[in-house]
Amino acid sequence: PSEIGKKKYADKSERTISQEGLNNSSAKLLPINTILLSTRATIGESSIAKVECCTNQGFQSLIANEKIVCYEYMYYLVATLKKELIRKSCGSTFLEISANEVRKIKTFVPSLDEQSKVSSLLSLIDDRIATQIKIIEDLKKLKSAITHLHFDAAIDKYYSAYIGDCIEQVSQRNKNGKVKEVLSVSNKNGFVNQSEQFEDREIASEDTSNYKVVHTNDFAYNPARINVGSIARLHNYACGIVSPMYICFHTKPMLLPEYFEHIFSTSYFRHEMHKRLEGSVRLCLTYDSLCNIKIALPSIDEQKQFVSQISAIISKIINEDRLLTLYQTLKRYLLSQMFI
Repeated sequence: PSEIGKKKYADKSERTISQEGLNNSSAKLLPINTILLSTRATIGESSIAKVECCTNQGFQSLIANEKIVCYEYMYYLVATLKKELIRKSCGSTFLEISANEVRKIKTFVPSLDEQSKVSSLLSLIDDRIATQIKIIEDLKKLKSAITHLHFDAAIDKYYSAYIGDCIEQVSQRNKNGKVKEVLSVSNKNGFVNQSEQFEDREIASEDTSNYKVVHTNDFAYNPARINVGSIARLHNYACGIVSPMYICFHTKPMLLPEYFEHIFSTSYFRHEMHKRLEGSVRLCLTYDSLCNIKIALPSIDEQKQFVSQISAIISKIINEDRLLTLYQTLKRYLLSQMFI
């Protein structure tokens, strides 16, 4: 089930079965164009099999009766039934929907000609979505390649300095309680509002007077989570407060905060960081250990040039992401309107 749903077509798997294994098990060989429908754990995900394949018990796969319904139309029809499939599921250990419950679901099927037109339109949108995803992936690869090439060359090309020479620790406390925006640092989204990261529970203490105040371009990290990437620069809030457990700092004039931010994604920084992690239960990076890492330090003009180049790519990725969201929204709208 984890290998379907992300793409319309399923044509490969990390797991295989031999002919002997197939002959001596309950698995069945499914023909090309079978609708692979997940009905256990993650319910309602689907893809079209483009190779002969087998599935485990997490599927109730469907083979279209082509006299009544074309397989592509059936694939889009199944996509509209996800909520109903989840509603009909049951189980104590994990939710599952039985083959019998799937068979009971009633739906309306138009003429084959109309099915063809509907599935053709939705297929065009799916193709555009797939192209858009590829554009975004290629841009991310380009950003990563340029970043690694720059910093790999920088080690030999530019003057080296300890991080401690380029940053200053921030320790301002929220003593008067004026700052109300409680922030956390995630490894995916950087600084986020704590209420958004932990929607189901309140994490911040009622008394935030000991919380640390951070401003635009300040950095913060949790010493016990930096090994999974939880370090970030504040740029989407003007001001906020973070838990006292966070280590906060800002860069000195010789190091642009935007430039320093990109250093975190390099293999060099990760290697140097992991060498300095301490602790038996939780691995932590102290502020002093961070300060002892050496980095290449180009001139401010060269830093600005690199940041400008990468920022242009990031801006392009953001715009392409927005376009992808619009295509996905359009598809959801058409599915809701065409399969009433």
